[in-house]
Amino acid sequence: MASFGWKRKIGEKVSKATSQQFEAEAADDKDLGDDDDANWVHAAKRRKEILLEDCVRKSKELKDEGANLAENRRYREALVKWDEALQLTPEDATLYEMKSQVLMSLHEMFPAVHAAEMAVQRNPRSWDAWQTLGRAQLGLGEIALAIRSFQVSLHIFPMNPEVWKEDLSWARKLQEQQKATKTESMQALAKGKELAQESIPDYDFESDEIVAVCAAIAEKEKALSAAKTMVIVSASGTVETVTEQDNCPATPDETLFIRAR
Repeated sequence: MASFGWKRKIGEKVSKATSQQFEAEAADDKDLGDDDDANWVHAAKRRKEILLEDCVRKSKELKDEGANLAENRRYREALVKWDEALQLTPEDATLYEMKSQVLMSLHEMFPAVHAAEMAVQRNPRSWDAWQTLGRAQLGLGEIALAIRSFQVSLHIFPMNPEVWKEDLSWARKLQEQQKATKTESMQALAKGKELAQESIPDYDFESDEIVAVCAAIAEKEKALSAAKTMVIVSASGTVETVTEQDNCPATPDETLFIRAR
């Protein structure tokens, strides 16, 4: 009978030198793979940087073109340029601030306020954006909000004489006029109510004069109701109005007339 012998594993047939060579080649391939991955990531970052640089450059060109158009009062065309620039650089607060100024020139106050608010959100430290927002709010009649925006602008840039002498002083003057007008309106309303109350006389409905007037009216109504009026139409078409008293029972002959009440 044949006996079973011990079966060696396949891996044990590989020599030690061959195994070491294989491990070395695998390590080289791994290093090359790591280098390829690093190069790919670097290339992707570089392409992104180039794309951003192109967007910024193109956005600046559109911004400058829009500024030239706005200076020539071609406001609608300027807005188109700046909207295209915002597609490339949506976080540019200056573009929103410039849009707000042009929209105010077109008397579109609601969009102007919105654009200025977008500018302030993107750059809260821009005194220009706060000043423009205050002017747009003033155009809507929001005097209290405009004063606050001007104050924030001065807090950022305290030495700005334009905001001090023009914007803030004008807004406060309008606020004082608004308060004075409101006070005058309240006083006029109160005075009107007092006059209305005084103009209503206090009648004494039980006085002798009122009783006599009521009695006279009643007698007149009684006299009018005592008389009876008839409209008589003859056979030939003649219309005649006859007033008969209660003590005068005579009536026309029904064979000759048609009577209607």
